[in-house]
Amino acid sequence: MNYYGAKELAESFRTVRKNTITIAQDIPEEQYGFRPTPDTRTVGELLVHISLYYNIQHQIHGQERRTSLAGFDFPAAGQRLRAEEKVPRSKDQTIALLQSAGDEWAGWLDGLTESFLAERVEARPGIAVSKSRFEMIMSVKEHEMHHRGQLMLIERMLGIVPHLTRAAHARMAAPAGQH
Repeated sequence: MNYYGAKELAESFRTVRKNTITIAQDIPEEQYGFRPTPDTRTVGELLVHISLYYNIQHQIHGQERRTSLAGFDFPAAGQRLRAEEKVPRSKDQTIALLQSAGDEWAGWLDGLTESFLAERVEARPGIAVSKSRFEMIMSVKEHEMHHRGQLMLIERMLGIVPHLTRAAHARMAAPAGQH
């Protein structure tokens, strides 16, 4: 019996995306152009990157249902993603994209079967490794959490206390028994 399947994956992804959206809401629109260093994405670009990254895994597993990554054009997929990151969007448009893309991905996850998630996908030629679809699909959530850590640091740089820190402080300040 698998204790962590499609439903749990979808639900945990929804939680991660909800927290990302809260960060996107907390950062003022005039700071969406903020770039911590010249060679990094702006806040807005990073949020769009997070929004659309799932498309690569969806193409591999949902659209093409590949059993091997041989011949998959990762550079082209990355180029398409970088081009989308550069499209000017307002804060509201960016948040709407986070929401709609997250809903689409989580909805797809909800319908996956345990047997599908257990299937193995061979790595690219020259790499003698295969991974389960589950592991590869889970990387979308892991990727978002990685970038969310960056966003929380950016919030600190902008003088914003991240919402999870605010919530933790509120719990600690509450009288005993009211947590």
